[in-house]
Amino acid sequence: MTTLYISYPARAAAADAGSTCTYAQVGDGGNIMQQGAGALGKLGDLVSASRKVVLLLAAADVTLLRVAVPPLSGARLKAAVPNLVEEHLLGDPADCVFALGPPQAGSTERTVAVVQRAWLDVLVKALVQQGARAVTAMPAQLCLPLAPGGVSAALVNDEGGLELALRTGQYEGMGLALPAQPEAALQAVRALAGEAPVTLYVPAAQRAQYDALLPTVAGVTLEEEHWAHRVAAAKAVQLDLAAGLAAASGARAQAWKRWRWPLRLALLAVLVNIVALNVEWLRMKREADVLRQSMVQIFRGAYPNEKVVLDPAAQMRANIARAKAGSGATAPDEFTALAAAFGEALGALPRRDIVAGLEYRERALVVRLKPGSVDGTALQQIQAQLAPRGVAVTETGSGVWQLRGSGKS
Repeated sequence: MTTLYISYPARAAAADAGSTCTYAQVGDGGNIMQQGAGALGKLGDLVSASRKVVLLLAAADVTLLRVAVPPLSGARLKAAVPNLVEEHLLGDPADCVFALGPPQAGSTERTVAVVQRAWLDVLVKALVQQGARAVTAMPAQLCLPLAPGGVSAALVNDEGGLELALRTGQYEGMGLALPAQPEAALQAVRALAGEAPVTLYVPAAQRAQYDALLPTVAGVTLEEEHWAHRVAAAKAVQLDLAAGLAAASGARAQAWKRWRWPLRLALLAVLVNIVALNVEWLRMKREADVLRQSMVQIFRGAYPNEKVVLDPAAQMRANIARAKAGSGATAPDEFTALAAAFGEALGALPRRDIVAGLEYRERALVVRLKPGSVDGTALQQIQAQLAPRGVAVTETGSGVWQLRGSGKS
C-alpha cells in the first residue's frame, strides 16, 4: 500500500478544492513512486489507491502557538485547549480546529496548531468523497528538515506569489504569503530567522536565480527542495489537525464499511463450520452410545451376575483372563509364558549363557544381556524364533531386549 502526500497552497492563492497542488505517492519503504501537480478535486485515482492521504497545509494558514498546559490528560485536556489559546486568537475558537503537539521533556509548554475549521473541512471532505480511507493534516512548516542549532526555511511559488515556511524548532515554526519578489523574500527569511544560520530550500528551477541573490544576505545556505525531505520530516510529526473533523471520522467509517461484507462472509463461514462440527459430533456421540449399549447388553448376557458395568470391554477381558487362569491356561503375556518362550528361543543362538538379568513389568519381560555375549544377528534370530509364538522382541537399549506377548500364535 502507498501513502499520498499532497501539498496544498495557501488560502490567499487557492480559491477552492479545485486549486492546483503538488503531490507525491510514496511506497511503504519511503520510495517516491510518482509525483506531480493537479487540482485537489481531480486526484481520485491516486486518493482511492492509497492507504492514507497526508495533507500538508500551507504554513501561512496554520498558526503554531506555545502555551502552558495544566496537568490534565485525555478528554479534559482536549476540552481545555480552546480556552488556553483563546487570548491568542482574533476570532472565535469554535471556528477553529486545534491539534496538540506531544509533551517535551523539561517543559510545561506544548505546541498547539490552529487552523480554520470550515476551510479544512472542505478539503478533507473533497478527499473523502474521492475515496480516501484515512486523512491526516499537518502544518507544512513542520515538514521541513529540522536543522539543529539553525532554522529551516522554504520558498515555493504559487499562483499568488511566494509561500514562505519557517521551522525554528521541533514543533515551532511559522509561515507567510509574500509577493513574487525573490530578493525581498530572502531579506524576510533573514529577518525572521534572527542571527541563526538558515538552510533555505528552493525549487530546482529557481536555484540559479536565488544563487545570484545569495550575496545580498548572510548566513543562508541554499538546498534544492524535493519530496524526500518533506516525507521524511512528516513521518516524525505527531500532530494531526484532521483528527478533530467529522469528515475524517467519516473516512474511517467508510473504510470500515468496505470490510463489512468480507467480515460477514468470514463470520458466516465460521458459523457454518461450527454447526457442521456440532452435527458431526452429535452423530458420532449417538453412534458411540448405541455401540456402548450393545456392548453392555452382550456383557450382561455373558455375565448376568455383574452388577456394575463401567467398561464392558475391559471387564470382559479381565473375566476371560481369570477364567483361563482358573482352568490352568496361561496367558501369552504372563511371566512364565514369556520366560519359557525366550528359553526355548535361546537354542537358536551359539551360546545360551547371555542373560544377565530378567525383569517383568507392565506385562512385558525385560532381558538384560551380558556385555559382549551376542553379535548383531542375535536379535534377528530370536525375533524369528518368537514370532510364530506371538511374542514380539524389541531392543529398548544397549544390551536390553523387551519381550511382549501379542496374543497371536
